[in-house]
Amino acid sequence: MLTSLAIRNIVLIEALDLSFGAGLGVLTGETGAGKSILLDALGLILGNRAETALVRAGENEASVTASFEFAALPPTVAEALADAEIDVEPGEPLMIRRKVRADGGSKAFVNDQPASVALLRALAPALVELHGQHDDRGLVNPRGHRMLLDRYAASDSAGVAEAWDSWRAAEDALAEARASHAALVAEQDLLLAHLAELTEIAPEGDEEAELAGARADMQKGEKLAGDLETLRLLWDGSDSALAQMRSAARRLDRIAEEHPLLAEALAALDRAVIEAGEAEEKLQGAADALAFDPNELDRIERRLFELRALARKHDCQVDDLPAKMQALREQLDGIELAGSREAELVKAAEQAGEVYRARAEALHATRVSAAMRLDEAVAGELAPLKLDAARFRTAVTELEEERWGPHGLDSVEFLIATNPGADFAPLAKIASGGELSRFILALKVALAEQGGAATVIFDEIDRGVGGAVASAIGERLSRLAGADGQLLAVTHSPQVAARGRTHYMIAKSSEGTVTRTSVMLLDAEGRQEEIARMLSGAEITAEARAQADRLLEGV
Repeated sequence: MLTSLAIRNIVLIEALDLSFGAGLGVLTGETGAGKSILLDALGLILGNRAETALVRAGENEASVTASFEFAALPPTVAEALADAEIDVEPGEPLMIRRKVRADGGSKAFVNDQPASVALLRALAPALVELHGQHDDRGLVNPRGHRMLLDRYAASDSAGVAEAWDSWRAAEDALAEARASHAALVAEQDLLLAHLAELTEIAPEGDEEAELAGARADMQKGEKLAGDLETLRLLWDGSDSALAQMRSAARRLDRIAEEHPLLAEALAALDRAVIEAGEAEEKLQGAADALAFDPNELDRIERRLFELRALARKHDCQVDDLPAKMQALREQLDGIELAGSREAELVKAAEQAGEVYRARAEALHATRVSAAMRLDEAVAGELAPLKLDAARFRTAVTELEEERWGPHGLDSVEFLIATNPGADFAPLAKIASGGELSRFILALKVALAEQGGAATVIFDEIDRGVGGAVASAIGERLSRLAGADGQLLAVTHSPQVAARGRTHYMIAKSSEGTVTRTSVMLLDAEGRQEEIARMLSGAEITAEARAQADRLLEGV
């Protein structure tokens, strides 16, 4: 709740420090005393536009500081502060300060940390709910009516939101699968053609290197063919050098025992024959490896061309073609699997949709039933508030499917008709300022709203009424405030003022050319005197004081 408000140099207020408590607090004073200045000052805390006209004449700067205390920060407040990276310790008051310069510009602070005006606006709905002559927020705004009805009905709106999220997730998964499947099907013929082409050629791992090596050897063999043939002739035949060396070795073997040198010559000749034999084998091996076959070379070159053309086509290396074949097979298998997966997702989406519809239809039924109860409850509040000719209706309208959402199937709006036979219309479009405030009071009493703003303010809700109606307004304001809530009412009605747990009197005084507004917290005697003034006017009579006593005793 709002615990303190400090104002400096706002219009007629030079310096003002106010403390507030729980229950109904009333603010009274003569017309023009400056009650609206208090609301304007509080508006700065809520993020309203900082008008330089608010700065007191002759001053350079004006400021307003408000302190709020909570048992626990409302979730919306905690989230907004976290987004703004402003820390508030548990149990610590929330202090908001706004400064306005006479030459333009303003600054905002939350717990002495710089803050944006946008942050103040984000915090405002959980801090102060203001209902006045030109109210365009709170209960007047249809965007909040559905939430208020659900809160009144204690409905399972969270369960509907959860079912909606599940349904959307299932539909999104289905849409993604369908898009993927469609893309695969569109490519299926091309994939089959690619796979057939690769399968026909049947590339193997490391094949390119083997073919390239074989081709290089053949090309070398073609170049060395003449030399190899000459060498073959030297080694081949009965009169070749190697054959003659072997013949000489055989002859020498027969006479080697005749002299040691002959034996040594034989040994040397045997070594030469062995080396020459090895050379012959190497030459033959080289000749076989480098054998030039024009047909085989043509086959190898055609194979290399096909493999490399395929690699370029699939934007990969030749050695990666086998992996490409496997990937194509997996893609084609995936098309078949995607079809069966899509069927599963269709079933899942249908089931999620059925769950959502069931919950949303149950919520719709709950809303319709709660709307009837709320209409009756509000109707019971209208006559005592001098709105007996008016009618109230909670319109629960089923939306087209494309407008369904986490909120369910319905739109909800509070409608009124102020005259018999008149059509129902939105609150803001049909009610005058005074009627609107009383309608809102009737609604708030009927809703017995919990979890709303920390502080509720009614500005001159009793305008244009008196007597029993004013007394009914006061009784309902007091009931709405309760023992632990906080409600402030700016009022001209003594019947309303008498209901206040605390009473503040706003007064204006002048000293020469200087005019000031002040606010005083009244004690019991001061309350009697102020209520008597409200009853009798400028001259307070004994009868007015006696009537004031009766009003105060009656509460």
